[in-house]
Amino acid sequence: MALNGRPSATHRVIRENAGQRIDNFLLGLLKGVPRARIYSMLRKGEVRVNGGRCRPSRRLVAGDVVRIPPVRVRRQVEGPHASAGDRAENHRSWLDGAVIHEDEHLMVLNKPAGVAVHGGSGISLGVIEAVRALHPGGTFELVHRLDRDTSGCLAIAKDRSTLLHYHAAFREGRVKKGYDLVVHGRWLRRLRSVRTPLLRYEMPNGERRVRPDSAGMPARTDFERVDARDGATWLRAFPRTGRTHQIRVHTASSGHPIIGDQKYADRGAAIAGVNRLMLHASSLALPVGDERRRYEALPDAPFLATWEMLAAGPGALAETDERHS
Repeated sequence: MALNGRPSATHRVIRENAGQRIDNFLLGLLKGVPRARIYSMLRKGEVRVNGGRCRPSRRLVAGDVVRIPPVRVRRQVEGPHASAGDRAENHRSWLDGAVIHEDEHLMVLNKPAGVAVHGGSGISLGVIEAVRALHPGGTFELVHRLDRDTSGCLAIAKDRSTLLHYHAAFREGRVKKGYDLVVHGRWLRRLRSVRTPLLRYEMPNGERRVRPDSAGMPARTDFERVDARDGATWLRAFPRTGRTHQIRVHTASSGHPIIGDQKYADRGAAIAGVNRLMLHASSLALPVGDERRRYEALPDAPFLATWEMLAAGPGALAETDERHS
C-alpha cells in the first residue's frame, strides 16, 4: 500500500451537493482516506465549513466553503492482486444473484450477513465499492446503510437526484422498513412497541455504540410476534425512527437481545453453532410519486437453519426467559 500526500484544500459546495451531510461529502471526495480518519478530522475540528467547526451530521448548503486539512491518501500499488476490480470479483458470486430490483435510477440488493456496505476500519472493499468496480462508468451511492452483520434489503441510487430524493424521504419518515429477527426468551405479546430514547457514544477504541438514555434522541420500534419456541421468539420489527442500532438496543433493553448479537447481548447468552446476527431487513418501501414501491427479501438459508436448530429441543439456548412468558 503506497501513500500519497494531499495538501489542504478549499471546496465550494455546488447545488448538486446541497443537502448532503458533511461526512458523506468527505467520504465521497476523499477516496482512499480511511473512514476513521475522516471522522477524526470532524471531531477535532480540522474540517471547517465557512470557517467554523461542524458536526458529521451537518447538511451542506450551496455556496458553503469547506476547508479540508492535509491528509494522506492510500493508493493501491499496480499489480494483479491490488486493483479494486480484482478484489470486487470476490463479491461477484453473491452480487450477481442478489439484485431484487434494478432500473435506470435505483438498485435494490439482498445483502448477505457479514458483508460491509462500505470499506473502512480494516475492510478494503464493501458493497458499494464492489458495485462501482463491477459497473465502471456508473454513479452509485448508498441510499441508506445496514450493519455489516445484518442481512437484507439495501438500496443504492444510480444518480445524484435519486439519492437526494430518497435521503429527503428518509428524513421525512416516508420510507418504511420491516425486519425479521429472533430474540432470546419469550417476547410478551403485549409488548408491541418500545419507545426508549437512545444516546450514541464512543468506545475508547473509537467504535460507536448506543445505549438507552433519557437524554438521547426519541426512538420507536413496533413489534409483532411471529412464533415462539423454547427460549426464543421470532419477531417482526418496524422502526418508526432511524437511530443507529435501534432494533438491537430496543430488544436488548427489553430483556430479549437478538440472538447472535455480540455488541448488545451478554456474553453468557451465546449459543453454540450460531455464527450470525439473527436480524434480517426483509422489506423496504420507498416513495415513488404519490405511492410506495415495496421490495422484499426472504430470510436466507442460514437464518432459517438457525431457527430450526433452536426448535430442535429444550436447552438449545444458553439462557431462557420462561419467567416472563
